[in-house]
This record gives sequence, C-alpha cells and structure tokens, in this order.
Amino acid sequence: MSAALPGNRDPPASRYDLSSYWGRVRQSIDIADPRTLFVSSTGLEHAKQLVTSYKKGEIQSMTPELWQAKKVIDSTLHPDTGQPVFLPFRMSSFVISNLIVTAGMLTPGMGTTGTLLWQITNQSLNVAINSANANKSTALTTGQLVQNYFAAVTASCTVALGLNAIVPRLKSVSPNTKMILGRLVPFAAVASAGALNVFLMRGEEIRRGIDIFPVQTDEEKAAREKTGKEVQSIGKSKKAATLAVGETAISRVLNATPIMVLPPLILVRLQKTDWLKQRPRMVLPVNLGLILTTSIFALPLALAAFPQRQAVSASSLEEEFHSKGGLGGMVEFNRGI
Repeated sequence: MSAALPGNRDPPASRYDLSSYWGRVRQSIDIADPRTLFVSSTGLEHAKQLVTSYKKGEIQSMTPELWQAKKVIDSTLHPDTGQPVFLPFRMSSFVISNLIVTAGMLTPGMGTTGTLLWQITNQSLNVAINSANANKSTALTTGQLVQNYFAAVTASCTVALGLNAIVPRLKSVSPNTKMILGRLVPFAAVASAGALNVFLMRGEEIRRGIDIFPVQTDEEKAAREKTGKEVQSIGKSKKAATLAVGETAISRVLNATPIMVLPPLILVRLQKTDWLKQRPRMVLPVNLGLILTTSIFALPLALAAFPQRQAVSASSLEEEFHSKGGLGGMVEFNRGI
C-alpha cells in the first residue's frame, strides 16, 4: 500500500511472517481493525509522511509509531492506486457494513419480497466491496460494471427464491430439520452468488490479465533504492488473474460460511430455551450479537487464506513469462482482497 508514496526504500511488508497462515491472520487483523476508520485526514497525512520519511532514508528503523502509521496506510489506501478506498468498502469496515445486511438475510420467516430486497442489498454491497478492492491494473467500464451487477443480483435472487420454494416441499425430513434447512437457505444463496459476484466484477482481469513483476534479489532492491528506478511490470498475465480472482472468491466463501451458518443454527437452539421464549424481543439483539461475534473472528481467518501479495513461479504462467522470473524464477502480483 505504501508503494505509491515517494521514496525508494521499501518498508517491510509486515511485522509478521506472511509466509505462514497465522502470520497472515495477524496481518489481516491489522487491516480489518475498525479503529483505523476513526483516523482523520490529518492522521492519514501524518502516517503517509512517516512512511515517506522511512522510504527516503530519513528514518532508519521501524519504530512502534512507524508500524502504526503503516497499519493505517495498509487498511486505508489501495495498493495499486495509492488512493483511499471509500470508507464503507474498506476491509476495516467490512464487519460493520455487513452486520445489518446479514441480520436482514437471516431473519426467519421472510416472504418473497423480503428475500428479494435483502439479496439485492447484499449483492449491491458485495459489488461495491469487490470493485473497490480489486486489482486496478485492469479496470471495468461503467457498462461492464452495471452488466455484472445485474448478473450477480439475478444469480443470488434465483438461488434464494428457488431454495425457499423447494425446502417447504420436502416430505422426507422432520419439521425441525426442515426449519434448520430453511434457516440455511441464505447461506447457499450468499455463498454461491458471492463467489460468482467476484468472478463477474473482476472478470475483465481474467480476460485481459493483470500486471506481474519479477521478485527482486536483495542486491536489486538496494540498487533500486539508490537509483530510484521503479520495478516495471513484465506484462499482463491471464493465468495470474485467474489465480488471483479464484483465490479471492474462495476467501469470500470461507468468510460467509461461519457467518451465515453458525448464528442461525445457534439461534434455533436458543429459541427453545425458556429464557428466550419469555423474552421474544431479545431475538433480534441476540441474533445481531451472534452475527457480530462470528464476523469479527471469521474475517481475518478468511482474508489470511491466501497472501495478498502473491508470488508464483514464472513457469506456471504463460510461456512468454517463463524466462522473465526474478529471484528463484518467481514473479509477484497484487491478488486484491
């Protein structure tokens, strides 16, 4: 995220080991930290100045204040454009932005109109988040954005309404099982349409490819710091784009699974307790609490499934890149979130 700031000296990618899953989880916790949403424009400028000072060699080592500044930048700025991601669509706002929408989709006993409205709202939010956090080396036109938006909404509504129609007609299952299946209909709709949404909103990346860069040796990095020369893209790879979009789609399903499955199943059990039977007005607050708690833990675990800055062997991409790999024959690219 700091690549767009002035200076030739790259700060460490993270204070954690990004080659390990738990290191990426800890990094994702920083990126998804909602406290960064309260950083003012002045605070963001101060963070940028600190990181710029490090990149120019004016600050020699990473201090706690500098790590905090990098955290603010990583959670706020897009890694390709260097511009702030619109606040509601940042990963640090993901849990808050999705809370009400998820609660709406998981509301028991919704009719056709309610199901449609909440699925449209959810896919609209997904479109905005996927578009805001995509790799920006290949952009969508407004026409493509609108077309993909309607395709994603149609897919989610079709799955949700289709399953809502099928579940009540099941004759070989008990009423309790039928109720549980009914509560899980939103998960099936969200998981399938969420993955499709990623492919639709980022399909242009797959069709045209995304920028890839050679992984540099320490000597090459040192020489670049002296000359100020930027790392140049060696071309656009469709295979890298397919990998980036596919992994992002999987991470969306991994994030949605516990959020859309655990709260409704737990709520079914709680609604059988005397405490909740005597307090029907508490069903909504309890449901929101379950969704919020699950979301807080699920998001960093899903984001960390794959590295954001992905490195792969050049030989695994198109033949034209086989001889253009950097250190260890590797190339890297921004996967997007």
